[in-house]
Amino acid sequence: MTEEEFTGETVIEDEVVASVVGLAAKEIEGVAGLGKSSVRRILAEHLGGAQARARGIEVEVGKTEAIVDLELTIVYGFYIPSVVDEVRKKVASRLLEIAGLTAKEINVHVVNLTFPEKTG
Repeated sequence: MTEEEFTGETVIEDEVVASVVGLAAKEIEGVAGLGKSSVRRILAEHLGGAQARARGIEVEVGKTEAIVDLELTIVYGFYIPSVVDEVRKKVASRLLEIAGLTAKEINVHVVNLTFPEKTG
């Protein structure tokens, strides 16, 4: 028995790619969150801002490549250049693994710093 090949177009929506990007970024130690503060996010959503943009992720998706703009909140005490480098590597890796997309650009904007909660 032979396998049949089926052809057709596959479209991965920007929101799906943005979700992959967000989840990948959150896997990195030192990333506290995405986007601006919650007050700004609520205001952006209320005023009709796109949900992904309000979360701090914008993507442009082509047939085989993606351009990513990502806003991060970093945990105080982590070396920001290392965290950003790890985020870029993880995002590129996940885009290729999950969506078959090559990251053409991964632009990272560190927009906030958060302080870890003290224990004890």
